[in-house]
Amino acid sequence: MLERKAEGEILSWISSSRTALLVSGARQVGKTYTIRKCLREEGCDYIEINLIEEPDLIPALSRCDKVEDLILVLSATKGCKFTKGRTIVFIDEVQELRDIVTKVKFWVDEGSFKYILSGSLLGVELHSLRSAPVGYLSFLEMYPLDFEEFLTASGVAADILSHMRSCFDEMRPVDEYVHQKLMQHFSRYLVVGGMPAAVQEYITSGDIARVSEIQRDIIELYKLDFTKYENDDKKLMLISVFDQMPSQLMKQNRRFNFSNIKKGLRFERLEDSFLWLTNAGVTITVFNTTEPRIPLRQNEKSSLFKLYAADVGLLSCQYGNAMRLKILTGDRSVNLGGIYENAVAQELNSHGFPMYFYNSHKNGELDFLIEQDNGVVPIEVKSGKDYYVHSAMTKACANKEYGIMKGYVLGNCNVSVDGRICYMPVYFAAFIREDTVLPVLSPLA
Repeated sequence: MLERKAEGEILSWISSSRTALLVSGARQVGKTYTIRKCLREEGCDYIEINLIEEPDLIPALSRCDKVEDLILVLSATKGCKFTKGRTIVFIDEVQELRDIVTKVKFWVDEGSFKYILSGSLLGVELHSLRSAPVGYLSFLEMYPLDFEEFLTASGVAADILSHMRSCFDEMRPVDEYVHQKLMQHFSRYLVVGGMPAAVQEYITSGDIARVSEIQRDIIELYKLDFTKYENDDKKLMLISVFDQMPSQLMKQNRRFNFSNIKKGLRFERLEDSFLWLTNAGVTITVFNTTEPRIPLRQNEKSSLFKLYAADVGLLSCQYGNAMRLKILTGDRSVNLGGIYENAVAQELNSHGFPMYFYNSHKNGELDFLIEQDNGVVPIEVKSGKDYYVHSAMTKACANKEYGIMKGYVLGNCNVSVDGRICYMPVYFAAFIREDTVLPVLSPLA
């Protein structure tokens, strides 16, 4: 049984929150499974509705402005019994009836029951709901399993995870034997990824062929959703962009080249497709910034970007079995830079970091830039042995105008520190978090 970090937030909501909870994320990331697991483990009295599996409920629910209406509809159609102060109503696939997120405000205000909603961003039906009035609805975004969750699922002991974290916090080397084992786990993570069904198959059978079948099914499901939620003139473009992503990440600079889809194609024609895929949770977009200084968003150049898969396992599946075999056997005859970068982007994205990259003809390119500890932190990702070759980072750290206090180089290496540059195992991306703490202010007189 997979353990997810999101469980802690859901359990906290069950025990104390008075708001409704909306759990969102891409298809197949484990939203429904995790919610059910938490509700069952806590012994909750709950009623579950799935608006895709039970479409006949949609017209009736659309008219349920009051709690009494909701009770009447569910009692009549599902034979449900409601216990005031105890029953939790779980509505899954809520994107099929967006108005329900507005209605839940009045249900919460009434106060008799609790409500947890779940929906997929495939189709971007829920994206605009981020601006819904606060006070009655809390949001929880779920992602594929991150590397820590993958290690736990793989049976790695808690004391090993604690050793990893303390080595990161103190910037000291990981025990060499442990480091080599963790790098083996990381190689497997590049192939298996974090989609729960794929991870479960891996830990149950170890059969990578079966894992690949599950991943291909998920990819086809995504493409089917493209055609379901978008009109004819956009769905083919969505599929083209999605299919181009693996080959674009094999290039040296990783930047997405529009002409690979169609010669002469301009960003303006594709912008909606990129936004759709990212808002749907299928891809991660990393925009260019023209200056490596705070705020990075102010210098964003949206027509230049890198596009990564939301799950590195799905990406490696698209490369085929030969590439996956090389990853698993440690064969470095192919460049794994794009796959390593994708794994790092996936971790940083799940930690809530807006990511950017920087490129200058004079200074070179920085793979990622994030804002951390009140400053900009450049990150270079290395899949080979040239950890110490990073002229762009060296120049950026030396430029006093940028005020860069530290940089991270992530690769196959163990931990070492040279001046402002920290060399770390690539799996340490799991511990890079936003550390800025905002002050608590007293009211002004």
